[in-house]
Amino acid sequence: MLRTYLADLPALMLLGGALLSTASLAEDKSILLQSTTSTANSGLYDYLLPKFTAETGIKVNVVAVGTGQAIKNAQNGDADVLLVHAKPAEEKFVADGFGVERFDVMYNDFIIVGPPSDPAGIAGMKDALAAMTKIANQQAVFASRGDNSGTHKKETQLWKDADIDPTQASGGWYRETGSGMGATLNAAVGMGAYTLTDRATWISFKNKGDYNVLVEGDPSLFNQYGIILVNPKKHPHVKVAEGQAFIDWILGDEGQKAIADYKLDGKQLFFPNAKR
Repeated sequence: MLRTYLADLPALMLLGGALLSTASLAEDKSILLQSTTSTANSGLYDYLLPKFTAETGIKVNVVAVGTGQAIKNAQNGDADVLLVHAKPAEEKFVADGFGVERFDVMYNDFIIVGPPSDPAGIAGMKDALAAMTKIANQQAVFASRGDNSGTHKKETQLWKDADIDPTQASGGWYRETGSGMGATLNAAVGMGAYTLTDRATWISFKNKGDYNVLVEGDPSLFNQYGIILVNPKKHPHVKVAEGQAFIDWILGDEGQKAIADYKLDGKQLFFPNAKR
């Protein structure tokens, strides 16, 4: 009997290994979320995701990069879910077959911040295009993310709508950092430059110095966030059930309430607006 058992041991070990592997896969309830620096750096995910995990047992691993890079990563299959803020690019992502369906999640707004000296004289303006035009005309230093992020896409669109090509002044009054929002804000403060930022990052940003919000309230500065399940037809490894569970939760009553409840210094950073 001992000889028979020993003879069968390799097969039993293989079977045991397969069972352990299957059990490990069953327990690996996690998804990869490609998202933006604004949602991560603001602390929103630190507040939201433990609630989702406690309810579902699904862990959300976040990769926080600029929207353009997040979309590229998702196109390459390095994501189960995409949550970013550049609606035209998101819609193209779905139209090109990389995403299943796009849903609005929440919004806030963009603002132009700058030094108290305000060399372009834009403080208090409600017209973002007029403010950008004054900055360009005065050749006042402007720090751009220059990284194809959602914020950079918005800035580029504002310059285009104002019929201005600031890249002709690249390295002069127009400074491209190629960095995230926090690093760009640090650079702007260090250079005495204006910059465009999302409000959530600004509220959570610690190195404001004597900088102020100078331009806000223009409807063109509206900042919408959307969520998309990566298409398993393009990438079969996508965790559809877990990814859809996260989407359903964040678009549902509990997720939307959690977004509304998240505040820093008494200020609400994001405003839920999901429509199912």
